Amino acid sequence: MRIGLMSPYSVTIPGGVQGQVLGLARALRSLGHPVRVLAPADGVPPDAGVTPLGVSVPTAANGSVAPLAPDPSAQLRTIRAIRDEEFDVLHLHEPLAPGPTMTALLVSSAPMIGTFHAAGDSASYKYGAPALRWLLRHLDHRCAVSPDAEKLARSYLGGEYELLFNGIEIDRYATGPATPTEGPTIFFCGRHEPRKGLEVLLQALQRLPDDVRVWVGSDGPETERLQAAYAGDARIEWLGRVTDDDKIARLRGADVFCAPALMGESFGVVLLEAMAAGTAVVASDLDGYRNVATHGEDALLSSVGDADALAEALSSALGDDRRRAELVDAGRDRAAQFSMRHLAELYVERYERIVADR
Repeated sequence: MRIGLMSPYSVTIPGGVQGQVLGLARALRSLGHPVRVLAPADGVPPDAGVTPLGVSVPTAANGSVAPLAPDPSAQLRTIRAIRDEEFDVLHLHEPLAPGPTMTALLVSSAPMIGTFHAAGDSASYKYGAPALRWLLRHLDHRCAVSPDAEKLARSYLGGEYELLFNGIEIDRYATGPATPTEGPTIFFCGRHEPRKGLEVLLQALQRLPDDVRVWVGSDGPETERLQAAYAGDARIEWLGRVTDDDKIARLRGADVFCAPALMGESFGVVLLEAMAAGTAVVASDLDGYRNVATHGEDALLSSVGDADALAEALSSALGDDRRRAELVDAGRDRAAQFSMRHLAELYVERYERIVADR
């Protein structure tokens, strides 16, 4: 079965949806299916199986900045790629994001599945609902990655959605080198914007012992301000954007992975990655994170936006080796339930069904 996977976001810029698309493509290929990823790309694509559709434009969306490609040239490349590839099935991630996935809804005659990732609220869904509902009639099947994502889509767009989890490539995280540390180390990796809660972590660090270190991965609109505000704290190492391999090595080396997000998280795939890497998880007590983590069992979840509560949770995880080991063991078991290969098998069943129905 010839499968096309589409991301509306640039695959050369780290992001949850892009990671899911690329990982799912690898898993589908391992099952013997020819797969092409169609997506914007700002530079050399990270995978030989990617057809680049043009460069992206930073676009404000859902409290973040999304690397979308809504320009006409990208849409023409999308139409040409869909026509030339002759896919048996097309899988659109965030099908209503402006750009290639929305174009595919208009022009593709292949059977199509759409997977919805976003949670929280959406102005585009709210104000564009009539037109968007008409577009969604072209989908043969709809999936959502979490109850929160399903709730958002259903509330504005109607229709039925099947819950299918986000997956992780277990073996990539469970094996390989670990970055060495020089004392208790916390790793944060996420866009430096308010909703990711990095400043809450940096405030919490001021309440932790002097030997605790923090690795801060990625960058964003708040990077310069936060670096200036905490310039006097030598315990913080600003890494900038990191490769997937470096991210995995740092996950495996750190004592704790911290995800202090404030909002907008529909599914805690970053928590599962840390769990698979054998790292204890401390995160905000968000609905999206509770989809994969249980407080006191496989993670410690603290009150959203509360630096004191986050510091207490981090102190508990870092200061008690036995407790941290228990979190790690339970986390590995939890991550194993979200295998990307198993997710690929589930999607193949649905691909085959909608092709047969056509």
